[in-house]
Amino acid sequence: MLDMADIGPGMKVLDVAAGTGDQTADIAGRVGPGGLVLATDVSPRMLAAAAANLSAAGLGNARTLLTAGETLALDVANFDAAVCRLGLMFFGDPLAGLQAIRRTLRPGGRFCAMVFSEPSANPCIGITVSIARRHAGLLPDDPYLPGALLSLGKPGLIDELFRLAGFVDLELRSVSAPLKLVSVEEYLRFVRTAAGPVMTILDRMSPDTSRAARAEMAAALSAYATADGWEAPTELLLVAGAR
Repeated sequence: MLDMADIGPGMKVLDVAAGTGDQTADIAGRVGPGGLVLATDVSPRMLAAAAANLSAAGLGNARTLLTAGETLALDVANFDAAVCRLGLMFFGDPLAGLQAIRRTLRPGGRFCAMVFSEPSANPCIGITVSIARRHAGLLPDDPYLPGALLSLGKPGLIDELFRLAGFVDLELRSVSAPLKLVSVEEYLRFVRTAAGPVMTILDRMSPDTSRAARAEMAAALSAYATADGWEAPTELLLVAGAR
């Protein structure tokens, strides 16, 4: 992702929907003391964790800012590059988000987004979402609805959105990135902390219903157990373009 955004020493970089800032730290290391990275997120809790993590790592060239990705209250043409790691698919209006990101870039500056690809390449996401919705009494969901985990995985969609937002010199890659864990229980703990749409559904259930849903998820996901642990097939899309 950082390579596709052409991030290098001395650059000023925007990290949109940064979460707890793992990739922010990587960017800070790449741009070095002569550069700067600004991590933004709409979640105060996530951004506070990012600030703490960046401070603990001694990264004085990283800053944080609470702002929504679709609006980005930032100066225009102020950044050399931008990235968004597994965040753009949560935007209710991803086109507005892409347009806002493009406005922050200097002419020629590149932006790269990482999102999940289509449902067939990410079966464990589909399993957890469908079981959660059924236990909540909800109808089966369209995986491509805005804000869903797989919403930008529809073939041809995200590159078309990049074009509509005005990005040029597009580059698109699909990357196999299997999630290898010790057990299915570890995956479900990961879902509880990282998969916002799933947790939103589970949090609205009664404790008994939530436990039943989690138990069914564990049983269904056990199909992906391996000889030395557990592995979730995962495919990501990386899309980059220039202002």
